[in-house]
Amino acid sequence: MDEDIAAINSSTNIEKVKNYFNKNKKIIISIFLFLLMILILFFGYNEYKKSEKIKISNLYSSATLNFSNNNKLETLNNLIDIINKKDSTYSPLSLYFIIDNNLTIDKEQINDLFNVLIKDTKLKKEIKNLIIYKKALFNADTSDENELLEILKPITSSNSVWKSHALYLLAEYFYSKNEKEKSKEFFNQIISLDNANQDLKINSQKRLKRDLSD
Repeated sequence: MDEDIAAINSSTNIEKVKNYFNKNKKIIISIFLFLLMILILFFGYNEYKKSEKIKISNLYSSATLNFSNNNKLETLNNLIDIINKKDSTYSPLSLYFIIDNNLTIDKEQINDLFNVLIKDTKLKKEIKNLIIYKKALFNADTSDENELLEILKPITSSNSVWKSHALYLLAEYFYSKNEKEKSKEFFNQIISLDNANQDLKINSQKRLKRDLSD
């Protein structure tokens, strides 16, 4: 008897499922097709990104390996093109190559390229802070106090691992301007940092003792 009742209940449940599917067939199929389309787009986009990464990598390798004094302008243009692609790996490398090899003396152009990386390129936080620090280094010889402080503000107002480097740059900047009190202030900040670079902390202590002691 119990087996018969169970068989009837099972048959009834199957029939309910069939009826539900028949009533909602269009909706169920639409949902299935929608999810399938999402999966196809997701994997297709990832493949596209991988393909683009390979293209950018090949362009960077070609530009840097074939670089010579005879094709500076061509190399510069290729590397600028890579920077404007806003790739997290090869865009920063392209700017570093431009600067290290003096491919252009146009400081405004270089700063515009820095801004593409800092403002428009998706980068990990500390990578972006490193690029901000490099921008400050690039401009330190020609910037006034307010400009340099503004460039470094995202680092100096944070707990970045590059904070001690930024403070050291400012300390040396003010020391070179013979503004010793300001220089002393930044050296002291480095010493008090928990995550300060140890070499910079030691150098700051030496500088304070040797050149800025009262």
